[in-house]
Amino acid sequence: MTAAARPEPGAAQRPRVVELAAGVYAYLQLPGGWCVSNAGIVVGDDGALVVDTLATERRARGLRAAVDELCPGGFRLIVNTHHHGDHTFGNHLFGAAATVIAHELARTEMAETGLALTGLWPEVDWGDVRVTLPTLTFRDRLTARVGGHTVELLHVGPAHTTNDVVVWLPEARVLFAGDVVLAGATPFTLMGSISGSIAALRRLRELDATAVVCGHGAVTGPEVYDETLDYLLWVRELAEEGARAGIAPLELARATPLGRFEHLLDSERLVANLHRAYAELAGGPLARPLDVLSIFAEMVEFNAGRVPTCWA
Repeated sequence: MTAAARPEPGAAQRPRVVELAAGVYAYLQLPGGWCVSNAGIVVGDDGALVVDTLATERRARGLRAAVDELCPGGFRLIVNTHHHGDHTFGNHLFGAAATVIAHELARTEMAETGLALTGLWPEVDWGDVRVTLPTLTFRDRLTARVGGHTVELLHVGPAHTTNDVVVWLPEARVLFAGDVVLAGATPFTLMGSISGSIAALRRLRELDATAVVCGHGAVTGPEVYDETLDYLLWVRELAEEGARAGIAPLELARATPLGRFEHLLDSERLVANLHRAYAELAGGPLARPLDVLSIFAEMVEFNAGRVPTCWA
């Protein structure tokens, strides 16, 4: 088979701000393919909490302008939902006084990974992006109060990565899910875990959110959990069949019709997800490191030799 047709670079829509509850906003960059992520803003009388800071200088400056318009002064708390650059590269643009919060493993992996994402798509105008490490980390959960809202930071990884954090506002019933959940895009577990993602999604369902802000894609409801679970369970079953037959992940991905998942953006991620599923079938710790660069090269090969479209 061949990968589904890819959209043209630059097709991403202009960012827009959507109010989900009093003082709670989603900053959306649709449709949400590679490196075009969403953010969140929670506004109080004395400052704002910002969920993720986007991939490029231009995009991060747009987010900062939106935050400043909603909340002209006061403190800035920055929550990074995980270590990937498309969620963290704009941290520094919120100023030295901002407090950056993330899971303890995110700090470690940000330091180790650096600006590697920019090397995958060197043609992108990244601008002044930097690795700005969290100054406050936690292990399991952390609670803040912003604008009358209880804001719970919950570590739910390993899922998309080892260090996934979701931001849950129980009174508003709004969940900022990071890349544990993607709307309209293929899940991506290369640096995380299939089994861990399944467990995380079942945990998130119990929160009973009415609005889910995915790391990429549109705001949705809890139905996105079932859609994501369907894909991950399909990948795990596919990997079990492929491993028994001795078929390598790339070969298996090429031979497998996407079927009901064909509409999802970035379908080449199937190759990476199969590598992760094979690793879990082999045993060992969840989310153990795999060879990211060689697997990315296989995704390019799956995509008829084209580097996946970067929307940034």
